[in-house]
Amino acid sequence: MNVTPTEIAIGVGGLLALVVVWRSGARRARRAAETARTGVRAVSLAGRVLLTAASMVGVQWLVVTHTSDLTLRLGVLALPDLIAAYVLTKALTVTDLDTTRRRR
Repeated sequence: MNVTPTEIAIGVGGLLALVVVWRSGARRARRAAETARTGVRAVSLAGRVLLTAASMVGVQWLVVTHTSDLTLRLGVLALPDLIAAYVLTKALTVTDLDTTRRRR
């Protein structure tokens, strides 16, 4: 079996083209996965916020309607405000930059 230099060049070129196509497909897949994760994060955060708010409102409603103790009522109404103030302060205070490094 005799292989000419032209056939070897065609074979190497075909393998090189295959590797280039495979790498570009992997990059596109990574970008698509990152885009999907970003969308899911927003929906997940909104769901957690709504669930937490609903549970706080439910506990407040139970305490306000079923007790006459003023201290308990003030505690139940003030605690969510303290939590919200803590979360907002932490979210609005920038302590470091969260940068991601990408390989090239």
